[in-house]
Amino acid sequence: MSDEEDGGSLYVLTAVLLTPAQFPSILGDDFPEACSLLGVPSAAPGYGLVLGQDEEGARWTVVVDDVSLVAMAIASWDCGMEYDLSPDERSIVVSLAGWPLELSVAAPGIPEPHDPEQGADGTGRVPLAPPSAEAWGAVQRRMGADQIAREWTDWSERVAADGGAAAAAHAGLARALKEALGYTQSPPPPGRVRSSFAGDDARTLRVDGPGWSLVARTGGAAFVLLDEEPGEVLTVPQEGDGELPGLAELLAGLDRIAARPA
Repeated sequence: MSDEEDGGSLYVLTAVLLTPAQFPSILGDDFPEACSLLGVPSAAPGYGLVLGQDEEGARWTVVVDDVSLVAMAIASWDCGMEYDLSPDERSIVVSLAGWPLELSVAAPGIPEPHDPEQGADGTGRVPLAPPSAEAWGAVQRRMGADQIAREWTDWSERVAADGGAAAAAHAGLARALKEALGYTQSPPPPGRVRSSFAGDDARTLRVDGPGWSLVARTGGAAFVLLDEEPGEVLTVPQEGDGELPGLAELLAGLDRIAARPA
């Protein structure tokens, strides 16, 4: 595809969706926050993020509004099929220097990936870059929850082996669950609660809030990660108390308001 900034070519390496139901949680707790980080309006249809290199090897992230085209490319790649992702220039919203995600691939035959100079994209911003893995914070907390969602079988088996112990008296956990319950009563910003297919009749839920992330599977377990507990994974009790419903009821309520992939 052509680069909007200088008319050169962009060698596409990968693409991801940025919609209320599906976005890299590395970018924020919700869809508007992710859009704000990239400097684009939080338009409901969302965007596609196309990551590639120019002829000099520089990293670029191209934000396009042709969501269906990017979704088709991703689906094809996931099936092992080739797909030439070349969005029309009219669909380009903005081209940003750098990549917000870590990529281990590079375009063949051009210089190694590197960031263009600050301001090369016309925004004056420092090029996008993945967060450091050295310190624990909101980004690492969300990434940890995503990892649990990907490795759900291993985590659920670990809980079963530990006897299903839960951190019932943990103040941070209680706060997170109360705020999650509040979402079912007063809907949060788009993308704070997301639901995806998990096989049979189950759904995987990803819920984020200020300082906490929840990952769960309907009909199963749920885990919470907290900013104030680096690297710790807290198991949510199955039974409720006077202020909170049982886990199954809470997850059902969250699933009802969740954003879902089209």
